[in-house]
Amino acid sequence: MLGAIVGDIVGSIYEFSNHRFKDFPLFGEDCKFTDDTVLTIAVADCLMNNGNYTEYIKNYARKYTGRGYGGRFRQWISSESMEPYNSWGNGSAMRVSAVGFAYNDLGTVMNEAKRSAEVTHNHPEGIKGAQATAVAIFMARNGHSKEQIKAAIAQSFGYDLNRTVDQIRPTYVFNESCQGTVPEAIIAFLESTNFEDAIRNAISLGGDSDTLTCITGGIAEAFYGGVPTDIATKALSYLDSNMREVVEKFYGSLS
Repeated sequence: MLGAIVGDIVGSIYEFSNHRFKDFPLFGEDCKFTDDTVLTIAVADCLMNNGNYTEYIKNYARKYTGRGYGGRFRQWISSESMEPYNSWGNGSAMRVSAVGFAYNDLGTVMNEAKRSAEVTHNHPEGIKGAQATAVAIFMARNGHSKEQIKAAIAQSFGYDLNRTVDQIRPTYVFNESCQGTVPEAIIAFLESTNFEDAIRNAISLGGDSDTLTCITGGIAEAFYGGVPTDIATKALSYLDSNMREVVEKFYGSLS
C-alpha cells in the first residue's frame, strides 16, 4: 500500500505535464498526495475495521476535498446516493492495493477487490482493473516470478502485456480508463530492476501519471519486499497524522 502512495505522490506533478524520461528528482517540487492516496487509505481503514466500503470511501473523500477527484466521482461524493455509477475508470485500480496485501488466499483477494471496486466502478472493466491489480500484488508478495505474474494476469484478464515500456512511451496518451492504464502500469513493474526503477518506468510512460504510477508502486512494493526506507519516510512526510496512523496500523495488522 505504501508503494501505491509513493507512486501517487511522485506522479502528482506529472499528471498534466508528462515527463517521458526516467531521469528526474524522485520527489519534485510541488509534489503532494492526491485522491489516489486518500482512497487507498480509505480502503485500508475499511479493511481493518470490517467496514462498509461505500461509507469509508465517501467519508474520506468528503474529509479530504480538492484532491483531484474525477467529475462523476465528485457528483457521487456530494450526493446522498450510495449506488454505483457504472464507471470503468482507473480509480478502482488505484485504491485497491491494500486488498492485495491483506488476504492470504486468491479467492478472497478477487472477491474483496470486486467489492471495493463496485462501490462506484461496477462496470466489468472497472472491476477487472481492480482485480488484476490486487492479484498482481498478491502473487508478487507470495514469491511468484515476474513471468508467472505476467502469464496469470494476461490469461485471467486478457491484458496485452507483451509490449515494452519503450514501445508504449512514444504514442501513449492520457487515459483514465482501467483498460488503458492497468496493463501499462503492470508492464512498468515487469521491466523494473528495483522499486525505484519501477516508479521511474511508470512516470516515463506519461499518461495519467499519478494513478498509473500508484498502481505500479503497489505491485513493486509487494515484489521487492517493501519500499526503501528513505523513500518511505519521505512519502509519509506528505501525509497528515491521521493518514500516517492508518498506514502504520495497517502494516501492524499484517504482522
